[in-house]
Amino acid sequence: MPAGALLACALVLAACRGPADTSRPHGRVRVAAAADLNVALGELIARFRATHDIDVAVSFGSSGTFYAQLLNRAPFDMFFSADLEYPRQLAARGLTAPDGEFTYAIGRLVLWAPASSALDIEHLGLQALVRTRIRHLAIANPEHAPYGRAAVAALRSAGVYDASALVYGENVAQALQFVQSGAADAGIVALSLTRAPGMKDKGRAYEIPETMYPRMEQGGTILSWAADLDAARAFRAFVLSPDGRAILEECGFFLPAGS
Repeated sequence: MPAGALLACALVLAACRGPADTSRPHGRVRVAAAADLNVALGELIARFRATHDIDVAVSFGSSGTFYAQLLNRAPFDMFFSADLEYPRQLAARGLTAPDGEFTYAIGRLVLWAPASSALDIEHLGLQALVRTRIRHLAIANPEHAPYGRAAVAALRSAGVYDASALVYGENVAQALQFVQSGAADAGIVALSLTRAPGMKDKGRAYEIPETMYPRMEQGGTILSWAADLDAARAFRAFVLSPDGRAILEECGFFLPAGS
């Protein structure tokens, strides 16, 4: 084939391929998050994506379970825990990025019952578990879920730990699902989950006084093996920004002092 024809073919092929893609690849952040953040993180991510070319993929579960997985370098870039101690322990083991830790919220507990329940939780609080005996009370598994440990502390503080049989959810979200499905008559769950759209008319909540359980300081960290440190830091910055804090507060979290 003549040289001119070869050149023409090359130009046609180049035109078919179109211009070279010089745009910056999308950033991506893989997040392991405590189950109580199910509602709040959804809103945080939606607002974040409106102004950032970064995708955020989240897996929800028990903080203790995620901690065990992260000790083996599970494929996540960030960890949002319902107990700040887990990120601290990861940092102590050298598994976090420099200055990766942060505190984002204070969790709150509620006693939640279906709207049709006979429990007078509004007036009696946790004592309603004694006044109107129920078969099953759902809480997160205290062996690995911070909300489960806090629920046990609240029950003991109120003197009603033995008032009903406990049903353990793998995490606090599953504990709430047990109540919704009828597998449990009531549950001690995260206030943030009861603020989800459509939940208001499905049940009644009594906010348990903070003096009845250990302070639930929630924190997170960026892992040392994060694939895109800049993307992870950008998402952390948004969560801790005034817009991010406002979303967390609206979703039922207290804000750390000085935030």
